[in-house]
Amino acid sequence: MKFVKVLVILILVGFALTAFAAAPAGKKAKTIDELVKMYDSSSCKDCHAEIYAEWEKSLHARSIFGPAEVGRTAATLKTTVENGHKDWPYSGVKKPEDMKVEHLMVCASCHLPQLAEAEDSVAQEIMKNVYAFKETDDAAAMKLQSLNINCLVCHQRNAIVHKWVDGYPEKNVVYGFKNGEHPSPDFPKMKQSKIMGESILCGQCHGQGPNFAQDNPTQCATLYGSYNFAYIPEGERETCQECHIKKSKLGHNMQSYRSPEMAKMALDMHVYAEAFQWRDVATTTPAATVIVELKNKAGHAIPDG
Repeated sequence: MKFVKVLVILILVGFALTAFAAAPAGKKAKTIDELVKMYDSSSCKDCHAEIYAEWEKSLHARSIFGPAEVGRTAATLKTTVENGHKDWPYSGVKKPEDMKVEHLMVCASCHLPQLAEAEDSVAQEIMKNVYAFKETDDAAAMKLQSLNINCLVCHQRNAIVHKWVDGYPEKNVVYGFKNGEHPSPDFPKMKQSKIMGESILCGQCHGQGPNFAQDNPTQCATLYGSYNFAYIPEGERETCQECHIKKSKLGHNMQSYRSPEMAKMALDMHVYAEAFQWRDVATTTPAATVIVELKNKAGHAIPDG
C-alpha cells in the first residue's frame, strides 16, 4: 500500500514537472503593430488623463524616435548600424536587413526594453522605418513614434527588480504604491512595487555605464552610477522622482537639460566680465576677461542620460 502511495505521488510530481517544463513561453510580437498592442496603455488616459497628457510631452513617449521635430534618436540608431554593427567583424551585420533583436538591444535595452519580447522581424521593421524616415518618410516617422516607454513599461514590466525575491510582474496587474483593486478590465489588480518611488526604478535604464550583459558592451548612461557613488555618499537622499516629477512640477513629463525648469534646478551659474582695450603700438582692440562659474546642484553628473 505504501508502495502504491509513493508511486502515485511520484507520478503526480512527474506530471507537474512535465507540465511546468512544457509551459509555453510568452508569445512574441512579429510586427511593430503587434508589439505596440502588447504594450498598449492608451486605456490609462480614461482615468489618468492629466498624467497621460504629461507623459505624451515627454521623450519617454517617443523613446526610439526622439524629439518630434528632429528624430535625433532614430538618426542615432542608423549611425549605430553604419558606424557600429557594420564595422564590427563578428556582428553578422553587413546591411540593415541583417539586424536582429540582439543587435538592436545595444540601444533598445533602454530605449525599448520590450523589444526583448519580439521576434527579429520587428527589429528589421524598425530599421526599415529608421532608414525610410531619414529619407523624409512621414509614415515611417509616425510608425517609430508608436513605440515608446509607456505606463506598462514602468508600472508593470520594470516594476520589479529582485524577481527571485518579489516574483515576476503579472500581466493583469499594474504596480504602484499600494495593493488593491484597479478599475480596469485589462488590469483589475493593483500591487505595491517596492521600487516605484526609488531611484533604482530609473536606474534600470539611466544606468551605471557599460552594458556588460551584452555580447558587445557599449558605454552608455551613467546617471545611476553617478547618483550612487557621488551623491548618496555625501549624505544626500533625494530620488530621481522627487526632483524630476515633484519638485519640477512637470509630473510625468519627465525632462532633462532641454527643460528650462530642470536647468534652473540643476545649475547655479555666475558670470563675471570685464571689458578693456588691448593696445598693440598704435592699434587698439576691444577685449574682455570673462569668468564663468558653474555649480552642479543635481544628484548626478551633468551632462548625462
